Amino acid sequence: AKAGMDCAIATPENYQCDAEVVANAKDDFKKSGKELILTTDPVEAIKNADVVYTDVWASMGQEQEAQLRAKSFAGIYCVDADLMSVTNKDCMVLHCLPAHRGEEITADVFEAHADEIFEEAENRLHAQKAVLVTMMKD
Repeated sequence: AKAGMDCAIATPENYQCDAEVVANAKDDFKKSGKELILTTDPVEAIKNADVVYTDVWASMGQEQEAQLRAKSFAGIYCVDADLMSVTNKDCMVLHCLPAHRGEEITADVFEAHADEIFEEAENRLHAQKAVLVTMMKD
């Protein structure tokens, strides 16, 4: 909302965003006149998107949940060519890396958007270096 963009998030039923965070976000979106869509349907979330952002199904620290999460996400929550066919023509795809090709994103979609994905990774590197420099100052 603060960036002036609509936002759509697709997650399985048992992995929805924190209710308090959603309540705060809905207030911000209402004030901004932008739309927040929370859905279990990836097609609904990605339709006419200018930017698609995906992440691994189980992040670092969630390894013990990986198999359970795979059962909930597999076959539905994968950015593939079919899903990308409902986005806007020049849609950008981002991923915070590391990617598990064939799970949350197919290899062909990853490769088609690798320049964008790796530029994001480089930008994150510089931001993290700035945080380290700030923390290490006396």
